[in-house]
Amino acid sequence: MLAWLKSILGVPQPAGPAQSLRSFTKSDMTISRDSVALEGDAWRITGSGGSQTVRLFEIKDPGLERCMLTYRAQMKTEGVEGKAYLEMWCGLPGRGEFFSRGLNNAVAGTKDWASYEIPFYLKQGQRPDLIKLNLVIEGSGSAWVKDVQLLYAPLK
Repeated sequence: MLAWLKSILGVPQPAGPAQSLRSFTKSDMTISRDSVALEGDAWRITGSGGSQTVRLFEIKDPGLERCMLTYRAQMKTEGVEGKAYLEMWCGLPGRGEFFSRGLNNAVAGTKDWASYEIPFYLKQGQRPDLIKLNLVIEGSGSAWVKDVQLLYAPLK
């Protein structure tokens, strides 16, 4: 009974190590250009005081289902008065858009480079036609992002 309950309520487990679907470097242009500037090998996003969603990259028709997606990036902040975090949206044809947000490891204040990631679980038959990788900055201050990756791992 306990195993059955865990299978219903538990988090799906990957069947193996994550593989890279796509990596983004300074040679890739971000979707949003307002408040984004390339500095060295990172993109600097400047918050203007309100809540701002910065669309960094999109992956069209990745051809995946029944897997765990992981949006991973290096981030640092300076003087962020609110918070900054990663956000991923998956568009599922006929069903709408769904998101995963890194609210549990949001960054505030001034922090040095660290790795941040958020998961998104796709079930059998859920094949996104568009994946959006965003950075949300609430409040003022600056956040830098680099080494942006989208990883995937099939589920057990």
